[in-house]
Amino acid sequence: MGLTFESTRNKSLKDTFNIETKEKTFVIALAGNPNTGKSTIFNSLTGLHQHTGNWPGKTVVNARGNYKYKDRDFLIVDLPGTYSIFASSTEETVARDFICFGNPDAIAVITDATCLERNLNLVFQVMEITTNIILCINLVDEAKKKNIIIDGKSIEKRLGIPVIMSAARNNIGIEELKEAIYNTASNKIKLNYNPIIYNENIENTINKIEHVVKETFPDINSRWLSIRLMDGNESMINSMSKYLDKSALYSLKKFADELCKDMDKENMRDYITEQNYKLAESIKSNYIKISGKSIHKSINPDAIITSKKYGIPLMLLMLCAILWITIKGANLPSDILSKLLFGFEDILTKWFTQINAPNWLYGILVLGIYRTSAWVISVMLPPMAIFFPLFTLLEDVGYLPRVAFNLDHLFKKACAHGKQCLTMCMGLGCNAAGVIGCRIIDSPREKLIATITNNFVPCNGRFPTLIVISSLFFVSTFGFSKIIPAVVITLLILFGIAVTLAISYLLSKTILKGVSSTFTLELPPYRKPQIGRVIYTSIIDRTIFVLWRAVIVAAPAGAVIWILSNIYVGNTSIINHVVMFLNPLGKFIGLDGCILMAFILGLPANEIVLPILLMLYLSTNTMVNVDSILSLKQIFLSHGWTYLTALNTMLFSLLHWPCATTLLTIKKETGSVKWMMFSALIPLLTAFIICLCTTLIYNGLHMLIR
Repeated sequence: MGLTFESTRNKSLKDTFNIETKEKTFVIALAGNPNTGKSTIFNSLTGLHQHTGNWPGKTVVNARGNYKYKDRDFLIVDLPGTYSIFASSTEETVARDFICFGNPDAIAVITDATCLERNLNLVFQVMEITTNIILCINLVDEAKKKNIIIDGKSIEKRLGIPVIMSAARNNIGIEELKEAIYNTASNKIKLNYNPIIYNENIENTINKIEHVVKETFPDINSRWLSIRLMDGNESMINSMSKYLDKSALYSLKKFADELCKDMDKENMRDYITEQNYKLAESIKSNYIKISGKSIHKSINPDAIITSKKYGIPLMLLMLCAILWITIKGANLPSDILSKLLFGFEDILTKWFTQINAPNWLYGILVLGIYRTSAWVISVMLPPMAIFFPLFTLLEDVGYLPRVAFNLDHLFKKACAHGKQCLTMCMGLGCNAAGVIGCRIIDSPREKLIATITNNFVPCNGRFPTLIVISSLFFVSTFGFSKIIPAVVITLLILFGIAVTLAISYLLSKTILKGVSSTFTLELPPYRKPQIGRVIYTSIIDRTIFVLWRAVIVAAPAGAVIWILSNIYVGNTSIINHVVMFLNPLGKFIGLDGCILMAFILGLPANEIVLPILLMLYLSTNTMVNVDSILSLKQIFLSHGWTYLTALNTMLFSLLHWPCATTLLTIKKETGSVKWMMFSALIPLLTAFIICLCTTLIYNGLHMLIR
């Protein structure tokens, strides 16, 4: 029996969980602990027929996919990983609510064959909610390597639910899982369903509550609801009140509390948990065997990768290598793309000339909107198309959780959350993606800290400015190889991490005071990457998504920049008036007015900062293509640049406010204009203070030398 009848299911899914289904479509939930291969199962079932969405009122993303099997359509909902229905994080809460109140036609609980006993707790909890459950024991290939033998058929008889053995990465067991899902959702399979039975006292109380529950909520699994009312878990009761009639629910709760007034609820919870673990232990001892030696010699790379001695140095070498590959590999495609796009600009110019278009229209559309978009695409696309697949590859192999493990103690000392380093890694590709990634942090306070400080790692849009300046002022001077820009940028990223830790500590001791939360960081096994998934995720879900958001923000900005550059007050354009106003402040912190103006106008997209700066220096009134400048360093030197100017420009680029796309993402994620403004103000103040300090130090040393 499920939670509700079929007649109410579609309404429940559409109105409550924002999931629309066609007639004769089965809705299937995929549940499971983290790192059990649930997403791989999802990808194997649905192929490319996938899309993502947000749960109503939540910023948690869920993946949905479709497939057809026999005569029916299936909609698969990939729930966030959870260890228990007694949720603590936002992700676990939405998973729990869908399992308990979404009433899918079947729930497939994915478990890890190498640690099945630990995963069974969630299986037993779901068995209390619905009989339409399938146990999928995944990663049997990994278990085989460890010589773990699991008797799936005996477990199926013991629990009375379908049990499927699978190795999704090798497409083993997927057809059997489809068949089990079909039979379970269609009610074509009847097994000797065998849930956990508790002691006489608890069972008698359950029976008394059940009689009232059946009358009040006839569409709800009465046994499950009775146990939850007896338990009185606050988080669970709060969720129930969202989906059930509040007055009737609290009336039932009062009735249950009266029956259980002589019970010690804490002892009862411990007893129920103990029964779950006893059953899991029984299954392990009777149906899971380990014999002989592993087929493959056990090698533990984590002894080096997560060690105190080698872990962080290896991480830095990996980062430097990825940056070098990105920088080196992006040069040629970026150059080709730039020539193609700016070549098309010449064609657009001819078209506008042929139709005798007004100069202002040509300026806004071509020199403003098109040229800005061309700049963003030619500068952003090649590096992202290299960086994101490399980053996704590390994620797929299982390396990123090791990064979090290595840096966890540093974030703990800064009173921040260990998962914050994962969001920082995402910020290397795009700060907007990093802000979205902060959803993995459970604590609202620590999530805000991670959101505000994510900007201190340079995104893909800031790399061009950093690469060009480091190449001109720090490589050519000393005659080192082309790997130096990667080293310089790696050092800047390390400095950004240091600033992140410092600001996180400062925030946690002032406006965002609180106790640091703990979390379970489970290191998944290293796995062979799925190249198709890596390409799809990195190119479609990340590269194209981020590029599109940057273009739609930068294109209108191009029009505004052209207008401000071509409207004169007296003999000077509006932009140059602002430059002269900003110049004293810029000089004070080791920059100049043009540099500050370039960063202000580059708010929509960091990629356009450098061309705007050249436009201001050369007084062209339109953005300039860097490749058309034969002596870029000479242009900077002729406008008073020194090594201090170069260093401070790089530091300001590293630390200044987020781009418009990221700011809008922060507003959406926090639901607050206040925190969006705060996320812009903190980096701005930090950038000013750091640049002022380097200027004072530089000038002091210069005076001593003289």
